[in-house]
Amino acid sequence: MPSEYHREVFGGEVGETCEFENIEHANQILGLLMRRWNTIAGALYRDEIHVPLIFEDEKGELRGSDWARGFVRGMHMRHDGWIELANDEERGGCLVPMMMLCHEHDEDSDMRPEPIAPEQREQVIAFMAAGLVEAYKYFREQRGAGTETLLEHQSLRRSTRKIGRNDPCPCGSGKKYKKCCGGAAVN
Repeated sequence: MPSEYHREVFGGEVGETCEFENIEHANQILGLLMRRWNTIAGALYRDEIHVPLIFEDEKGELRGSDWARGFVRGMHMRHDGWIELANDEERGGCLVPMMMLCHEHDEDSDMRPEPIAPEQREQVIAFMAAGLVEAYKYFREQRGAGTETLLEHQSLRRSTRKIGRNDPCPCGSGKKYKKCCGGAAVN
């Protein structure tokens, strides 16, 4: 739910950690975040490879470590489910590329993989993208093959109405927008 991951993305409750210019600005930022989420979810639902946004370092090289650390941080939000996948003999290997990049510079030498050469790094990043699809398939199967998903019934390009100040907040907190994410707009 957005109410859960917004705390991770923004470093706390949106209304307490973010300062927007106005409600339109808040709507724009939260809308972009949801659009990105829907784009990724749609690609994974269609079993398409989603290539994560990975920025080049100061040497112009793609590292992927920051993305992998963020991914692992997100895994901790649903630790029990992810640990089941990690321990799955047949499917758990899809997480290895993320773990390699996440722990690449770990202080604990037992967690740190062998150094990754530049030519290997591209391959690890490609396996990481493929691993995302496999992880998604695993969890989709866990929800049950007969269970209908939200994506089966809604267009990914649906237009959303503007959120009113007294409407429930779209982040899922249960609060009015003006007392939650919209409250950040007036700070």
